[in-house]
Amino acid sequence: MSAKTSVTISSAYRLLHPMHTVLVSCIGKASKPNVTTLAWAMPTSINPPLLAISLAPQRHSHSLIEESGEFIVNVPTLELLQAVYACGSLTGRSFDKFKKTNLTPMPAKKVKAPAIRECVAHLECSVDNKFTTGDHSVYVGKILEAYADVGVFTESYDLKKARMLYHMGGNSFAILDPKLYKS
Repeated sequence: MSAKTSVTISSAYRLLHPMHTVLVSCIGKASKPNVTTLAWAMPTSINPPLLAISLAPQRHSHSLIEESGEFIVNVPTLELLQAVYACGSLTGRSFDKFKKTNLTPMPAKKVKAPAIRECVAHLECSVDNKFTTGDHSVYVGKILEAYADVGVFTESYDLKKARMLYHMGGNSFAILDPKLYKS
């Protein structure tokens, strides 16, 4: 057995990293659309199809999701790393993140928030439930529509075509090596 080292409780969550990185797009009732970067997103149910995102209340996107009751989880790839970083670092209260990052808003199929054209997959959600967990709110979204770029996803991602981003913590990101996996 190898030796173990203590990890501070305040950084214990990073033992679960790397986490799949997503861009969540949303819009309020009377405001411009916004995008935020999250690594805290996960499926919670197959039937009904539900997913959860965890978002700090001080984030601009939090107030927009509160107003609209909907959001889209967009899946970026390595090619969008700079935009992913900017969307997580800048506030939508001061910046139009779509313009600042050159991301293209695309009409969604079931919700008012725009999808992000440059992302390889999209899950349109309406808020099914919300609860507070310490310093974050967890939004459980019912998946209303899901779609992906042709050729990138069948029952799983083709990692040779879509280099998925994973958050390591702080300003560090990683990708999976497709050589280690069979397609």
